[in-house]
Amino acid sequence: MQIELERIGVHETVGSIFPPEKLVEYLADLPLEVAVIGDDEIAACDAVVTREDREAFLDLHWIHSTQAGVDRFSFDTLSEHDVVLTNSTGIHDRTVGEMVAGYLLMFARRLHDHVANQQARRWDRPEWDEAFTLPGSTACVVGTGTLGQGVAETLGGLGVRVTGVHRSADPVPGFDAVFATDDLFEAIGDADFVILTVPLTDETHHLFDAEAFAAMRPDAYFVNVARGSVVDEPALIDALEAGDLAGAALDVFEEEPLPEESPLWEMDEVIVTPHCAAYTRDYFRDVGDIVRENVSRLETGEDVMNRVV
Repeated sequence: MQIELERIGVHETVGSIFPPEKLVEYLADLPLEVAVIGDDEIAACDAVVTREDREAFLDLHWIHSTQAGVDRFSFDTLSEHDVVLTNSTGIHDRTVGEMVAGYLLMFARRLHDHVANQQARRWDRPEWDEAFTLPGSTACVVGTGTLGQGVAETLGGLGVRVTGVHRSADPVPGFDAVFATDDLFEAIGDADFVILTVPLTDETHHLFDAEAFAAMRPDAYFVNVARGSVVDEPALIDALEAGDLAGAALDVFEEEPLPEESPLWEMDEVIVTPHCAAYTRDYFRDVGDIVRENVSRLETGEDVMNRVV
């Protein structure tokens, strides 16, 4: 597909992850106009870089999502309108990997307790058997794509044995063992940490429900950096309140922002972060490199990077 682009809009919704002007400045060397736009300027563009979806995008040639997850877009509708959709897969592996490593280190070294104690001006050491180290522990990463591989690489460097869950049990680089999705409960039943990195699809919606949490060890920690709706959140809350899990680190939720009345806010062994695992000050550069490459490919008719539709 060869497309001649004259104007790319950087939609203002990317402002929740970086200033859109930064991306415009980074792409200033492209042989076309790049500008920050709002909803009223979409029609004046050929393509857009965006965090959110808009119906007006159906009149464009190309949409680039700043996120890897693109479940908010209707693939069938975009295909019917001949709109190319690309995503930012491949730029989040290290950032999300380090975020997950941070969660695991917090639980292992009881750092979340120390932060809470500091807020209360309380000098309170952990019990002798509460803290531990990561080498020798096992993390099961559900989802072995680029995000999961980034998590596996980061945790492997900390001495964690990393297993994965994928559609098939074929080996994946960075994982010590891989289980097929049909063997999910066997995979998570022997892990100290269970980490979700799967995309949200009809098949993964509420993949982790009461039955899945019952299959985990009561001393295991649960981490979700995938999508909130991969988890049945009331079932997770029930498992945490019943002591069926040791704790959880959650970056994504079924409703965002997490409602003020959610009991997750008040749980001592739950770490809540505001869907920011992929955040880095280099975010606009990482997105810009994909956009620059795809502008070149569209002009020459080559296949674009990270094409979803």
